[in-house]
This record gives sequence, C-alpha cells and structure tokens, in this order.
Amino acid sequence: MATEIKVPTLGESVTEATVAKWFKKPGEAVKADEPLVELETDKVTVEVPAPAAGVLESIVAKEGETVGVAALLGTIAAGAAAAASAPAAAPAPAAAPAPVAAAASPAVGMPPAPSAAKMMAETGVSVAEGSGKRGQVLKEDVIAAASAPKPAPAPVAAAPAAPPPPRPTPAADDSVREERVKMTKLRQTIARRLKDAQNTAAMLTTFNDVDMSALMAIRNQYKDLFEKKHGVRVGFMGFFVKACVAALKEIPAVNGEIDGQDIIYKNYYHIGVAVGSDKGLVVPVVRDADRLSIAGVEKTIGDFGRRARDGQLKIDEMMGGTFTISNGGVYGSLMSTPILNAPQSAILGMHRIEDRPVVRNGQIVIRPMMYLALSYDHRIIDGKEAVTFLVRVKEMIEDPQRLVMDI
Repeated sequence: MATEIKVPTLGESVTEATVAKWFKKPGEAVKADEPLVELETDKVTVEVPAPAAGVLESIVAKEGETVGVAALLGTIAAGAAAAASAPAAAPAPAAAPAPVAAAASPAVGMPPAPSAAKMMAETGVSVAEGSGKRGQVLKEDVIAAASAPKPAPAPVAAAPAAPPPPRPTPAADDSVREERVKMTKLRQTIARRLKDAQNTAAMLTTFNDVDMSALMAIRNQYKDLFEKKHGVRVGFMGFFVKACVAALKEIPAVNGEIDGQDIIYKNYYHIGVAVGSDKGLVVPVVRDADRLSIAGVEKTIGDFGRRARDGQLKIDEMMGGTFTISNGGVYGSLMSTPILNAPQSAILGMHRIEDRPVVRNGQIVIRPMMYLALSYDHRIIDGKEAVTFLVRVKEMIEDPQRLVMDI
C-alpha cells in the first residue's frame, strides 16, 4: 500500500506554499525521514521528510506548483517492487473526465423570458438570475434591476489599484539577453509587505551619528576572553539590541502598534534582526531580549545567521517581533531610510563605520563614526519621541557603561 506525502502544517497564518524542488525522482529509493521535497512559503523554506522508507512512486505536485496545507505531494510505495509501478502512473491523467463535467454546466438554469430578454437588450441592464422557475429571469426582474440605486462612483484614491501598464517590448538584440524568472513566494511577500508599509504608515525617518570609539575599545579589549568564555565572537549587534531595549522601555510608543482605532503598547521586547540570505531578506526574532545578556543575544543572532543561510529557520522564529534592527553597514551602506516591518511602528538602520573628522572639546579629531536612521510611523510616534529614542541609543553606544549600570 502506498504512503501519501502531504503538505505539513506550515505555521500560523500560512496556508499555502510553492513546490521549490524535489530531491528524488519517481522510481528512486528513499529512506524514512530523508528530505524529500522543499516547499517555499511566504515566510520560510520548509523541507518535507519522507514519511516512510520505500520507493518514490509518484509526484503529484510538480515543481513551481502552489499547494495548500495537507495537499497531496506524492506517494511512496513500500519495497523495491514499487520501482516498476512508478512509470505506469504517467498515463493516469488522460482518463480525467473533467471536460465532460464542464460541458454539462451550460444546461443549468433557464434562458430569460422573451420579454425580459428584449428589455435587457433595450436598457443594457443585465440580470444573472431571476425569480422564475429554475432561476429564469422575468420582465419584473429586469424592471427591479433597472430601478435599483446605482452604486456610488469609485473614489479617486482607488485609481492605483489599476493593473500596471504592459512592459514595453525590448529590442530584438536585447530580448535574447534577458532572463525571466518567476518571483519566489518569499520575494513576493517581501515586495507586498514593504509596499503595504509605505501605503499604510505615515512613515518618516530621523538621523543621528554615533561615535563608536568606546564600543570598539571594549570589544578589542575583551574579544578573546569573551569568545573563550561564551564560544561566540563579540560583535556590535548585541550592544545595539540591549541599547534599543533600554530606549524602548523609556519610549513605549516605539514598541507599540496601531490596531484599528487602538494603540497596543507591548510590555515585552522581541527584537527582529534583519538577516540577508541568497533567497531574500528574513527577520528572525530575538525573543525577550531584555532577559538576555549581550552574550545571549550574540549567540542567538549567530545561530539565526547560520540557519538563514542554510534555509533552516522555522516560521515561528520570524513572528511576533515588536521592533527591528537592520544592519546595512555589513554591505558597505553609508546611509539609508529603512522601511517599516509592519505591523511594527519603528525600525533602526545601522550603517558602516567610517573614520571622519569631528569636533571634540574645540579640537578637530578623527573618530570612527556611524550614521543611525530611525524610520517610524508618525501616526503613533511623535517626532520628539523618535528623536529622544535615537539619542538614547546614541548615548548608550557612546558610553557602554550605561548598559551595565542600567542608566
């Protein structure tokens, strides 16, 4: 008896996935719990293991197809004898009787009465189903439809919903050098969520710069001892996460969100850390970051980074964040305006460290400086709150002892 391979539960709010890749072909032997097929959701990539050992008998959902939770992906036959049965499964689709069922559908219902048909032709009013037997449209139905109040014209704001204009046809010598690739589920979701954030929030960005001298000195002084004790390298992200948590406690609106006519203030601190991978940007969440040490934050982020590159992050690890930090500096960015990670109300952008001349005590000196950018939803966060938040982060990074003293 064949064992069915089905789409597993994909997580909260995730109802479908795209079949990204099959690791086996029909007729090949599989082991129990061996990765069999890779599914790509709008949040993460999921590998579906083989539910039993045997031979892959058939593939029902081909690569590129969209499937729902519990949908049939394929079947596994027990034992080596099933290898011969795999090719026989190919002709099965030819026997599908779907066209017959489709042809029968026009017989449903009754044609409109002659008087009703004449009136519809004269007035331009269309009635799909009437009050007569078996839904026949009568003259009275047309009169009622014609006298019904007309819907209000669509507001001007609805215009952007129109489909985009068709792409201009490229020159012949250009088209042969183009490659068209379907967007992955993850990339489609990134595009949709970022655009939704722009359309929904009253987004604004405020900037500041931070002198990294003190933090770099601490890291250089203790990096060997830190790695020896904690088994992880000390970076800057742990300090920034802890600085942001302290600032969020002081400015709670930055940690809140708008829900309809309400504001939800969150008395917990789940910090999303944007991580780049070859499949797109993902934002795993450091949960209860206020309860973690700097070493604990660094370990968590390091683990996220490794598993993001391997596509092994779990869906629940990327949900529930209250605030996000994005470090474009690792790619060399000098300054940017990060887009909100909805429904969050703010995101901090870090950038590259660059030696720049600054004035200290009336003297021009060279300091390792970093630009910080806080994008925020002006509907919930006032400018004073946003600037104060960013100044608090700056103060704690420039004087890291504040984090130790909790001041």
